[in-house]
Amino acid sequence: MDLMLSDEQQLIVDTVRRYVQEEIVPLEADLDPDAGELHPDDQARLIEKTRQMGFYGLDIPKEFGGPGIDVTTRALMAIEMSQHRAGLYNPCYGTFGGAGLAQLYEATDEQKERYLFPTLRGEKKGCFALTEPSGGSDPARAIQTRGVQDGDEWILNGSKLYISGADKADFALVFARTSDDPGRNGVTAFIVDTDTPGFHVRRVVHTLRSTHYATEIQFDEMRVPASNILGELNRGFAIANDRLSRQRIPYAAGCLGAAIKAQEMAIDWAKNREAFGGLLAEKQAIQWMIVDNEIDIRHARYCILEAAQKADRGERFRTEAAMAKLVASEGSGRVVDRAIQIHGGVGVTKDLPLERWYRELRIRRIGEGPSEVQRLIMAREILGGSFK
Repeated sequence: MDLMLSDEQQLIVDTVRRYVQEEIVPLEADLDPDAGELHPDDQARLIEKTRQMGFYGLDIPKEFGGPGIDVTTRALMAIEMSQHRAGLYNPCYGTFGGAGLAQLYEATDEQKERYLFPTLRGEKKGCFALTEPSGGSDPARAIQTRGVQDGDEWILNGSKLYISGADKADFALVFARTSDDPGRNGVTAFIVDTDTPGFHVRRVVHTLRSTHYATEIQFDEMRVPASNILGELNRGFAIANDRLSRQRIPYAAGCLGAAIKAQEMAIDWAKNREAFGGLLAEKQAIQWMIVDNEIDIRHARYCILEAAQKADRGERFRTEAAMAKLVASEGSGRVVDRAIQIHGGVGVTKDLPLERWYRELRIRRIGEGPSEVQRLIMAREILGGSFK
């Protein structure tokens, strides 16, 4: 594994770092500590800036107009982009653009015209409706939403829970059981317009995230054209699952960015804060917390880069991505926790970003697959698929 950045990667990292420090952090001084959006004028100005930098639409494949950044460079950028107050779930407030639902890149030409391309142009928003009240960590087997064929249409009945943005979405990617198979091979993905009769957003579910809430949605005799099936009948979970490993790498990198910034803050505070006749940095208890932080940060960085470089080489990286996600989310949580302890009372105030990172990093141990599932993925890979 090569830990050295190429000249091009170093230039990109330096550019993104300056962007965050010079453009994003100063704006946050005038925002509510829990804010998740910039003023529209600032948003438009910064989007134009990232376009000029050639970085807008980072996660859009090159064949669809994206910049074509490899996984390793994307991870390095994610580390930098999350180093501000809202950086965990609103990295740079979306000014680098989005890629929409990645599964839509596998859509038919007609579906791309109706859903993918308008999303990439910012004209439509989609949501991903997989999780159900009956289970989250094993979503395929927990799916009870049913789809029954009626001529050229499918009738969907059921519900979904913890669905981000369903109340603002123009369409949803809905997964329903369409055969008697109780496992992954009986699930189909449907693209559903949210104004379809029978599509209901029942309630908002608030979470630890500062600016985010999820929703519960319900389907009552909702009719969907068969032409809106995404991919193959009864093979919908493969569409949901195929891109998860790759997505876990920048997700892990985003966790690490907050930890790096928290460590910088803790070191600066310890070097300048006096207590019991000396600087905090002179106290062994503080020194050991700083060292433990550094161990967690470096461990996570190595795991992230190993996963990213294997992905870029076209090698199997499922275990490495799961390890990166687990190590980065859990380790970064510990780093921020120690940084709060070093800061004392001010660490839990909204004067600093630490308390927001503390809350939101707790969610990262669940999002994109909880730590226990990551361990299960690694165990199956290491021991062999026969050990379930």
